[in-house]
Amino acid sequence: MSLLRTKPVDQLTGDGEHTSLRRTLGLVPLVALSVGATLGTGIFVVLGQAAPVAGPAVAVSFAVAALAALFSALSYAELAGAVPVAGSAYSYTYATLGELVAWVCGWCLLLEYGVSVAAVAVGWSGYLNAFLDATLGVQLPAALSGEVVNLPAAVVVLLATGVLLGGVRESAAVTTVTTALKVLVLLFFVVVAVFGFQAGNLAPFAPAGVAGITGAASLVFFSFIGFDAASTAGEEAKNPQRDLPRAIVISLAIVTVVYVLVALTAVGAAGVGVLEGSDASLAAVLRQLTDQTWPATVLSAGAVVAIASVVLTVLYGQTRVLVAMSRDGLVPRVFSRVGARRVPTSNTVIVGVVVAVLAALVPLGQLAEATSIGTLVAFGLVNIGVIVLRRTRPDLPRGFRTPWVPVVPLLGLGMCVLLVAGLAPATWLAFGIWSVVGLVVYFAYGRRHSKLAPAPAQGE
Repeated sequence: MSLLRTKPVDQLTGDGEHTSLRRTLGLVPLVALSVGATLGTGIFVVLGQAAPVAGPAVAVSFAVAALAALFSALSYAELAGAVPVAGSAYSYTYATLGELVAWVCGWCLLLEYGVSVAAVAVGWSGYLNAFLDATLGVQLPAALSGEVVNLPAAVVVLLATGVLLGGVRESAAVTTVTTALKVLVLLFFVVVAVFGFQAGNLAPFAPAGVAGITGAASLVFFSFIGFDAASTAGEEAKNPQRDLPRAIVISLAIVTVVYVLVALTAVGAAGVGVLEGSDASLAAVLRQLTDQTWPATVLSAGAVVAIASVVLTVLYGQTRVLVAMSRDGLVPRVFSRVGARRVPTSNTVIVGVVVAVLAALVPLGQLAEATSIGTLVAFGLVNIGVIVLRRTRPDLPRGFRTPWVPVVPLLGLGMCVLLVAGLAPATWLAFGIWSVVGLVVYFAYGRRHSKLAPAPAQGE
């Protein structure tokens, strides 16, 4: 029965109210955090991976993935307003589905956030090379930019780690500026691409049919992770019950519109062949469309700055999930210790170094798919959590209520199952290994050190 023990909602919210973190974030920084964690990962990085799978219908794949994300986002919005703590989906499942399921969810979040940071850093490396080539006519040696080791990817993770150590207010200011820049750069791309749009590039529109569209949607769903980043800021938001649900829904709407516009204009302007296999696909489109180099240079420069904001915000999310897990005793106490600047210093350093190594050594495609499966599992559990909490705590104050419960959460769960089914067997194998490792860690450490364990187990 200890595997099913739940942490009372009142205890969770009490932890949030007495947090040692600093409450400095209003609605705009929270929206910037979510948009910054999301916008760019799919378009700047994964579009070149997904376009060959769906063909020109890749824009529809983004819309399908957005629909799946919307159902889960509505569930996230309710739980973020009802249980405004740092642990995001991990904390929500701890309150509703029990400790073992919460551990699995938290372990999936570590995969989601950590691997996605590494994947985005690899994409950043590709745009850095494109920018250096356009401005200076040089590129980093292949051995240092992915062939053997990806040094720029590791460097950008370590730089983001340094910014996070400066404090949440300073990190939020950087995120807001870089997110605004990212939106402007993508709108610039849409305007240029529209002038080169050719309807013939959209035929055949869906060469692989529905299977191609859903397969690509499974891959690009990776690009929607991040809208939940605001929920990890539950203990640093000024008014979490009001602002967290709003930030989640607003950020998903912004990201979806931009993704579909950019995907459609990119394929229409250049065709699938130009996008295929490129880690800097949008720059490749602009190079084909114009006789001048400056549009691709502007895009690459914007991407270098903007994608770095994704690294920063998603890395932030991972450290805050670890704060919650550590506070509950499931991972070592070092991850919840807060330093002089009111940030989890040791936690941030450890996460930054581990993710930097991962970014330096693992290829982009493998990282993206591994992130998708971890995300989808966590989202599925959040949808179940909404239904359970409605039954167990109907009286709980909620800053936002998911409409049509249980229909919407069940649709969210169904979409997660559909997208998971479209992932490659190798991805399932990697996820299985990750899950086994997680269970070993839980039974060897987390279960015995849990704050909900009987008193004798805490002293072991």
